[in-house]
Amino acid sequence: MSIEKVREYFKTKGMDGRIQEFESSSATVSLAAKALQCEESRIAKTLSFHIGEKVILIVTAGDAKIDNAKYKAQFGTKAKMLSFDEAEPSIGHAVGGVCPFAVNKGVETYLDISLKRFSTVFPACGSSNSAIELSLKELEEHSCFINWIDVCKIV
Repeated sequence: MSIEKVREYFKTKGMDGRIQEFESSSATVSLAAKALQCEESRIAKTLSFHIGEKVILIVTAGDAKIDNAKYKAQFGTKAKMLSFDEAEPSIGHAVGGVCPFAVNKGVETYLDISLKRFSTVFPACGSSNSAIELSLKELEEHSCFINWIDVCKIV
């Protein structure tokens, strides 16, 4: 199970005790915010895209939406999300639990500046009922991100 890979990763960092698991689903931004009792904007949602043969992840604020013009300017191509069936084999996590931790080799992660409004955010941990609260510095470190980018608009 994907959460076990994430738990093992955070265990090596002495942080596995910070992972929260819920009785209810946290598979969507609204469900995660309800489970965590926080604003939807503080949910760090992880979106997955194809760029040619490469798979990338973009972690955005929960109230952000991909801006197609900004995305094309950043990556030189139209945004093409992975399908439901492609997510788990390509990333290592299924839809509802996609996160930037313990991902498959070759998957690149970017952080969108929509997250910079917050001191801490809540990304998923590989399952549809888990999350962890991280500072932006911790998110940078544990996501092995490539760069901060600006490809979203707030909705």
